[in-house]
Amino acid sequence: MIQSIVQKELLLVLKDKGSFFWLFVLPVAFIVIFSSIFGSAGSSQTYKINYYDADQTAQSQQFIATLQAVPGFELVTNTDDELDKQLVRIKDGKQSSLLVIPAGYEEQLSSGAAAEVELYRDAADDAAAAPVAAVLEGVAKGYQEMKLKAGLQELLQSDEQVNALLAPSLVVKEIKENAQTADPSAQITPGYTVMFVFFIMITMISNFMRERNSGMLSRLQGTPMKAYHYLIGMWIPNIIVVVIQSTVLLTFGKLVYGLEIGNVFAIGSLVIALAICATGMGLMLSMLVSSENMGIALVQVIAMGGAIVGGLWFPYEFLPKVIQTIGQFTPQYWALRGMQDVIVRGATIGGVWMHLAILLGFGLICLLIASLRFRNFAGKAAS
Repeated sequence: MIQSIVQKELLLVLKDKGSFFWLFVLPVAFIVIFSSIFGSAGSSQTYKINYYDADQTAQSQQFIATLQAVPGFELVTNTDDELDKQLVRIKDGKQSSLLVIPAGYEEQLSSGAAAEVELYRDAADDAAAAPVAAVLEGVAKGYQEMKLKAGLQELLQSDEQVNALLAPSLVVKEIKENAQTADPSAQITPGYTVMFVFFIMITMISNFMRERNSGMLSRLQGTPMKAYHYLIGMWIPNIIVVVIQSTVLLTFGKLVYGLEIGNVFAIGSLVIALAICATGMGLMLSMLVSSENMGIALVQVIAMGGAIVGGLWFPYEFLPKVIQTIGQFTPQYWALRGMQDVIVRGATIGGVWMHLAILLGFGLICLLIASLRFRNFAGKAAS
């Protein structure tokens, strides 16, 4: 009896074009789009510095050359528009920043006074202008160090003594862990895999509502079939579909973006635990909701809300502390952290046992609620 229901449901799910779109086509599209936006492994971001040289002297050109030598920054000047027109562009929100080297820059620098440059920035777009401000601050400190070094050389007459005095008392040595695997695909591919796994709940709710409203469930109740036979038969095909879905998406990330999967057994265990969790929640919702539309609305809240607070869209560390705390109560958080522990940090099955236990716990609790609510669900079946 269970085998017949499993075969029937598996064929229905795999043949349904809507389910195929939600579970396979859309997540692949999201992975491709966001991987293209944030770049694949090894890519680097270049920040553009718009500048206007009103001084047009050797010193101003030297300052520009110093900025051009900073890796990751590209200097661009607009010789067609006057300064006032370019400032209007910032006020109108059409440009994030403009570096202005004012007339008299070389004269100020030669006199020994502090030479000023002006950075106009759109206050509504601080994130785009912040790297430019940071690099200008670094260049300014470099000029200060050169001035200080020149003064010390006049007093000490020894380059060794000057260099000893200017040597920093504290040096920060940056050591990158997991540098080979920590690229955008390590966030994007598992993140969207976890997110779209939960859309299986829409398929489950639709199938249960179809069975109840069409009279199929009433006819099945007239057979020797037990309630748990029916629930298991409707549940197992969706687990299989989620395992196939996750395998396809992770394999796509590996083949197209070079994602390092890590320990296959650990990833496989997480996929199965996630499948049990998501389908268990789908089974519970199917027994609780009064209509298909209500169920779809709840799935959207669970899938999208969990994606936000669970760190599927943005790195978890970037989220506010309150959101981080809330996220730890979602299965999405534990699924993604477990996958990233395997993919980025090389964890094995022993390193993700807690993630597996929590995901399975979510799923089993939902299955228990679903089994308790089945009698009420079946009582509403059309005859």
